[in-house]
Amino acid sequence: MAAHRRLAAAGAGARDRVAGALRRGPDAAALGRPPDLAWAGIGAAVTAVTAAWAAFALGVPGRRAAWAWLPLPGALLWIGASGLGCLRMWIAPGTEIAGMHQSADCLLFIIGFSVPLSALLIVLLRRACPLRPVLTAVLIGLASAAASASLLEICHAFDSAATDLLTHALAVIVVVAVNAAMGGRLLSKA
Repeated sequence: MAAHRRLAAAGAGARDRVAGALRRGPDAAALGRPPDLAWAGIGAAVTAVTAAWAAFALGVPGRRAAWAWLPLPGALLWIGASGLGCLRMWIAPGTEIAGMHQSADCLLFIIGFSVPLSALLIVLLRRACPLRPVLTAVLIGLASAAASASLLEICHAFDSAATDLLTHALAVIVVVAVNAAMGGRLLSKA
């Protein structure tokens, strides 16, 4: 019983630290990075966690499909902050923007890191036999792509631009589509 109390206290402490950090905002200036990239990284991380949570929730029989909407707030923050970075060319001229070669590296990074994460989540959820395998696979793809994008934000050397945003969106769409096509089959009861 004491272990449950310690776990609850640790969870409450972590929740309070995250809430405090969100109230203060990311300390991007200390890192020498634009604040919208930090918010995009936070949005991607929140999307990854909530999409994985929703995928596991959908693996439990009797759970409603409404769990699929759980990652929406994090995804809106992620997309909105990334889109705000696209305006930087007009707001702060002279910022370094990724070219097509660097954008291709982003595409490969997100897809490359998403493959093992997707495989791991599919293995973990396969035994659950979700009743909605394609929807669960879509959430697995979103979780793995968002986790990969949040890792990319750590080492992203360029400010966000329209080409970069479109490349990231293409990578996420590819990962989600492949997961929907293959993961649905792998998660089904057949």
